[in-house]
Amino acid sequence: MNRLLAVAFLALGACARTPAWQPAHAPLMTRWAVEVSPANAHPEYPRPLMRRAVWHNLNGLWEYAVTARDSQPASFGGRILVPYPIESALSGVRDSVGPSRTLWYRRAFAVPESWRGQHVLLHFGAVDWEARVWVNGTEIGSHRGGYDPFTLDVTPALRGGREELVVAVWDPTDAGTQARGKQVREPRGIFYTSVTGIWQTVWLEPVPAAAILGYVATPDVDGSRVLVTVRAPQAASGDRVVAILTADAREVARDLGEPGKAIALPVPDPRLWSPEDPFLYDLDLRLVRGTAVLDRVTGYVGLRKIAVGRDTHGVTRLLLNDRFVFQSGPLDQGYWPDGLYTAPTEEAMVSDLRTLKAMGFNMLRKHVKVEPETYYAWCDRLGILVWQDMPSASIPLAGEDADRATDSTATRQFEAELVRLVRTHVNHPSIVMWVPFNEGWGQYDTRRIAALVHATDPTRLVDAASGWYDRGAGDVVDTHTYPDPRPPRPERSRAAVLGEYGGLGFNAPGHMWRDTGWGYALFADREALTERFEDFFRLLRAAAADSGLSAAVYTQTSDIETENNGLLTYDRAEAKIDLTAVALAQRGYAAPRARSRAPIFVDRMAVELRAVRPGAQIRYSVDTTTGMETWAEYRGPIDLGATTTIRAQAFWAEGAASRVSTFRFVKATPHAATAMAGGEPGLSVDVYEHDGSWRALPDFHALTPVRSGVARHIDLAPAPRHDNVGLRFHGYLHVPRTGVYGFHLTSDDGSRLIVDDSVVVDHDGVHGASERSGWVALEAGFHSIELQFFQGRGGVALALELEGPDLPRREVSAGWLYH
Repeated sequence: MNRLLAVAFLALGACARTPAWQPAHAPLMTRWAVEVSPANAHPEYPRPLMRRAVWHNLNGLWEYAVTARDSQPASFGGRILVPYPIESALSGVRDSVGPSRTLWYRRAFAVPESWRGQHVLLHFGAVDWEARVWVNGTEIGSHRGGYDPFTLDVTPALRGGREELVVAVWDPTDAGTQARGKQVREPRGIFYTSVTGIWQTVWLEPVPAAAILGYVATPDVDGSRVLVTVRAPQAASGDRVVAILTADAREVARDLGEPGKAIALPVPDPRLWSPEDPFLYDLDLRLVRGTAVLDRVTGYVGLRKIAVGRDTHGVTRLLLNDRFVFQSGPLDQGYWPDGLYTAPTEEAMVSDLRTLKAMGFNMLRKHVKVEPETYYAWCDRLGILVWQDMPSASIPLAGEDADRATDSTATRQFEAELVRLVRTHVNHPSIVMWVPFNEGWGQYDTRRIAALVHATDPTRLVDAASGWYDRGAGDVVDTHTYPDPRPPRPERSRAAVLGEYGGLGFNAPGHMWRDTGWGYALFADREALTERFEDFFRLLRAAAADSGLSAAVYTQTSDIETENNGLLTYDRAEAKIDLTAVALAQRGYAAPRARSRAPIFVDRMAVELRAVRPGAQIRYSVDTTTGMETWAEYRGPIDLGATTTIRAQAFWAEGAASRVSTFRFVKATPHAATAMAGGEPGLSVDVYEHDGSWRALPDFHALTPVRSGVARHIDLAPAPRHDNVGLRFHGYLHVPRTGVYGFHLTSDDGSRLIVDDSVVVDHDGVHGASERSGWVALEAGFHSIELQFFQGRGGVALALELEGPDLPRREVSAGWLYH
């Protein structure tokens, strides 16, 4: 290693003199990417809860090399922008590493003369996954864990002048058993691009020999005080800690105590932290020896209490500061198209949080990922409750539902990282819930793990297993249902929460990772998407009032790669649902609905408007050119004889108003029936097989089927296997009466329905089982029909239902189909 460092050092000067950098190409970038450069790669102070005045940021352009796992690089020929992971566009590289190779970093730094005589600490925000660190050829330490910070004292290795730092990183990604969240080497569905190496800020800090290395500030709301315990392991026996609490620059409390022992700071008339009033007290900690101040750090404290208890009606609830506050927020996965795990800038990261607040959310579930500490500091400031997941691990289990792990090395590592996650974030008032397991992924020994988390942090709640395998442990009963919310009921000592629901999708051209994408329920237009979202919150409000539901987590903040079910597009350029509409929906103020069987009609149509929330006055217009002051009050059905667009808005006596809903009803000419003689029951069906590369429906007419036959029903029976298969049904549909027919197509993955050479339902792309509908006017008689379908891997579904004049919704049966 010494020879390697000497060789590499010769090239370092040239790297420093030519900091050329530009982002690599990616399918999608955010608007903040243009602000990123080697000179300003995450320049913000990385540890808001324990600030010192002096520090040095090592983010910027480093050299890198990739070698076989057990090899050393002959040279460092590449340049990478830290702290963006090598797989990201903003790293300037966008390349994968994989479990068989090692990623090497190297850069020079200089320690200021003013730091002489102090200890120099090297901090890493996060490195995924195993890191070894050298300074001037001396290995100073290593770390395993991709999500927690670590610190190394580099003082003994410094030589003065130009210092050299080398970091070697190995990441098994999905080939290992370590915590990795949703990272995979082959992204698909709900699993995304892997992240390797340094992905949070690297920085230096000078401290005295006797230094404050950490503290725990515990709010005691019942006792109107804050308990502060300072960790200073090198303090002498006579050293003391001065703790000062201030509010708006006014001193509230001051006391003196010993390092390692709790100091009580009384807070008269405490101003409690909450989403409505996220007030923070400033905290000043000083390590003193006599009258001399040896070390000083500053932070803050939020006084708040989270518990499970009974509300005024005796229902088990989540209680914030002893009162029930319904917790509503998104599943937030923290992925970015240009930075992957690393937000392009702090402004970008904060933009997500401000947008969620504008949407009326008061919490979020940080899903199987841990963010930089600055993220939680902004949640503290903005008033956003956080449920923090432990990133999932691929721990081998003795059967899917066995709750017993078979690899003790993997469980020891998982538990060590879990405990570090809790301890390094314990001072953030925004965090109110720890979630060690998600949906059975690596879930084991659930009761013991819940007890471990409770013992590590008795001041917060534990959601022992979000979704799937409930073992009766923890503080909440948590279920996942898609897309509709179907909440659980509370128990005597556990509150009821809906840990995931929703996933309503919408493909926004120009803002997608690929040409196609999926959601748990994809919508063709924003109006239908918004209506369904409003319906969900109507159900949630009822469940909160009548069934004891305490919280609900909507999937999700943004699209991620091919998963297009976000409230925002992946590049954060567009909101799928207007921010105000989301906020209104959460308060129950949904827009008026139009009662009609279909969006098209043949002769005339009567349209009824209704308010979802009682007590509203509805005003509407059938003229899109008029101002709202001319809109009429709705008093009865609106008779239509021509294509018409209706706009409507609801108003309530308390002064609230809904968004404006828009409905378009088209007068259609029925498709002419086709003459057909000698038809046989059933549809012709062609079967295709593929290599797994299909992400969308192919041109079946250009392919040769592996077999053909006749199917009496539209279902999966003709498919010879469940993965990597395609089906094309074609023939004729016989309808008994002239009128408007609705088709409801459910599939997993992509499908398309064509009637009389017109696409009626397009449900293409890789997605879970979900439904999409379409309407068409048909003459009585025969009409050509073609249904295309493809399946990739995983879940599979295919079904077609229809409804028509005097015909309730039903499966398309054999008696309707001919070839």
